Amino acid sequence: MRISRTSRRAAALGITCVLGAGAAAGCGSGASDGRTTLTVGVFGSFGFEEAGLYERYMTLHPDIAVRQTSIQRNENYYPQLLTHLGSGSGLADVQAVEVSNIAEVTATQAGKLVDLGATPGVDRGAFLPWKWAQATDRDGRTLGLGTDIGPQAICYRKDLFARAGLPTDRAAVGRLWAGDWGKYLAAGKRYRAKAPRGTAFVDSASGVMAAVTGSERYRFYDRRGKVVYRTSTTVRNAWRTAARFAASGLTAKLQQFTPAWDQGFANASFATVSCPAWMLGYIQDKAGAAGRDRWDVAAAPRPGNWGGSFLVVPRTGRHTKEAAALAAWLTAPAQQATLFAERGSFPSARAAYALPVVSGARHPYFGDAPIGRIFADAARNVPVQIVGPKDLLIAQNLSDVGMLQVDQKGTSPDDGWEAAVKAIDNALDL
Repeated sequence: MRISRTSRRAAALGITCVLGAGAAAGCGSGASDGRTTLTVGVFGSFGFEEAGLYERYMTLHPDIAVRQTSIQRNENYYPQLLTHLGSGSGLADVQAVEVSNIAEVTATQAGKLVDLGATPGVDRGAFLPWKWAQATDRDGRTLGLGTDIGPQAICYRKDLFARAGLPTDRAAVGRLWAGDWGKYLAAGKRYRAKAPRGTAFVDSASGVMAAVTGSERYRFYDRRGKVVYRTSTTVRNAWRTAARFAASGLTAKLQQFTPAWDQGFANASFATVSCPAWMLGYIQDKAGAAGRDRWDVAAAPRPGNWGGSFLVVPRTGRHTKEAAALAAWLTAPAQQATLFAERGSFPSARAAYALPVVSGARHPYFGDAPIGRIFADAARNVPVQIVGPKDLLIAQNLSDVGMLQVDQKGTSPDDGWEAAVKAIDNALDL
């Protein structure tokens, strides 16, 4: 299988429908050579075009033409999407929404989107229940169909583990920390005792914090939609756990998705990293040929999710029925399996997991790790999380304003927490 080399982080590069001023004419429905033209707006490296799915759909539906243009970053794409949903113009027939934004879309834009759960051919049972729930509003309308997800594992350097006296077999490695993030910390302390010079156990305290919060049901909001991150047991436990990694000298003190972090992969500066499925391609790209068969994949302490997206259909389109059919086809199990095989995007349709291209998938760069099984097992056990409209903002400030100071500057956990809370509450106007 071929694995995508681009991150599915919110700021990733990708293929999108341009939503800016003067570009509205390039979005929306039209006609091309007597065919109905449907436009698709996505962010990140979805890979629909690269995997040949548009061409295949047009072959199956000769009366349909599928077209796309691009915006590079979700931080530019998403505000424009909200603006155009508000005005009812300048929209593509099918639009992508990142998981950190889906709660806001379902809560504030439900009346402007098609109920895709009622689209012919859509099988709710084919999807993971927690993924289906994320795009379903309080009235029971499913406004988005899941594309990919980011079930988490732990990627680790076998060579560094061996030199530190730790097991290297992926099953034995998984048993080191099975069921408890505290055991992951304990494994780090064992690593530190005999660590190869110049290496740390984990890349960053913030990465640990994100992994812990990603494995719990309740995080930043309660079920009524109230912001509760300050009193959330999950968030405070994740904060304390990450701070202990920093205080114990177990981190490489890096900030994720920066040049220094990228260089850390190339230099083998750390032995483990919290690793959603889409990160495999990122590691392969940054660690290069020197990392081949030195990196491997083991189960995470607790199953969690980091990343994933949805397709929605604005009601203002002239061909909403055709657009909904396209969205349903692109997210069907067979197409999700194709995307996994061609691009490394892990399916949100659990029905795809039994298909040989997923169930039998192995990754030669990571010691022939059975990634289909590892990530499918994680995906099936991810809790149904409460997703709030400002999850991304809260998570980024906890990481980049608070925990980064604790990790890199030695700021006390209490002072780092207060700095993050101040930034978050100012941004949320609390």
